[in-house]
Amino acid sequence: MDTAEGVADVRDAGTRRRRGGRVPTASMADVARLAGVSSQTVSRVSNGFAGVTEETRRQVLAAMKELGYRPNSAARALKRGEFRTIGVITFTLSTTGNVRTLEAIATSAASEGYAVTLLPVAVPTQDEVRGAFSRLEELAVDAVIVIMEVHLLDAASLRLPPHVQVVVVDSDAGDHYTVVDTDQAGGSRAAVRHLLDLGHDTVWHLGGPEGSFAAQRRTDAWRHTLAEAGRTPPPLVRGDWSAESGYRAGLELAGHEECTAVFAANDQMALGLLRALHERGRRVPEDVSVIGFDDIAEAGCFLPPLTTVHQDFAEVGRLCVQAVLRKMREVGPERGTTLVPTRLVARASTAPPPAQGGRSGRGLGGRSAREMDDSRERTVKPLP
Repeated sequence: MDTAEGVADVRDAGTRRRRGGRVPTASMADVARLAGVSSQTVSRVSNGFAGVTEETRRQVLAAMKELGYRPNSAARALKRGEFRTIGVITFTLSTTGNVRTLEAIATSAASEGYAVTLLPVAVPTQDEVRGAFSRLEELAVDAVIVIMEVHLLDAASLRLPPHVQVVVVDSDAGDHYTVVDTDQAGGSRAAVRHLLDLGHDTVWHLGGPEGSFAAQRRTDAWRHTLAEAGRTPPPLVRGDWSAESGYRAGLELAGHEECTAVFAANDQMALGLLRALHERGRRVPEDVSVIGFDDIAEAGCFLPPLTTVHQDFAEVGRLCVQAVLRKMREVGPERGTTLVPTRLVARASTAPPPAQGGRSGRGLGGRSAREMDDSRERTVKPLP
């Protein structure tokens, strides 16, 4: 059979394959024959290697598409000794931080030629965490990124497959793991200092749930910053990260006439707080200043636009992927913490406190807070 006949047969098989005909799966040799190149060239194209001209690459890719050729990833993984897949273990996808971090990890991994396998943990118990890690032995992953409170890892008597590298998103884990996280304490200090610098006597705190490391780190920083300024922290009010819990807490805080400034541990709870204050006749920011944490996409559309602490979730995800790849290539440290800086974004929900003797609503330079430019944002550098 001459070359022309061989190419015709290959094309005919490709046509029947696309139409659902029962023909063998296209091979690398079939692609090479149709593209008029060697099997080695097809291999270089399918593996993304250099040394192939752009014209040849297009020919090979067109032949792959015409024949419906799928590179054998399992065979490539066995040959290379890696699967080019990163596992991600996380407890919940209901929080802004986890979802945006996961999105950033997937995007960064894809840019490096890696896929992501999600291993969700139904409930934050030691057994569930241990089960998630056990499943790693059954999955083709080279590394794992854990978005979870580190105390669950330490208490679960984990046994990792010997080849799997681990990076943790929890800045309380630096002694035992490679860690990437947001500077939770630095962002909280900046939030409290912002309100004190506006002239508020103290700052109330709407904290996150007990058992959450992020919530505890923000609460600790709130207390320490007030103590450093010689202020007595008011009673802590807790929520569960949801807007509904912020609303319930807001109804309580609205009853404290001495409350003129509130630092909410996330933007969703700040949203519920704003509603509760409005219903109770406490104006924001004329009577009460409110600041959040996260800088979600909708924060600038709250009424009033919300002053908040910006977290760079995209950078956290990117650095997680970079850290785990360095560990896989044995060029990164076994342990250590990388903190991604935060920044304060000041909008219209914070202002100086009301004048003594009444709620004047007059702020800087005698202007009403409502006369301030709501659409203008300014970035305040975090405290060192």
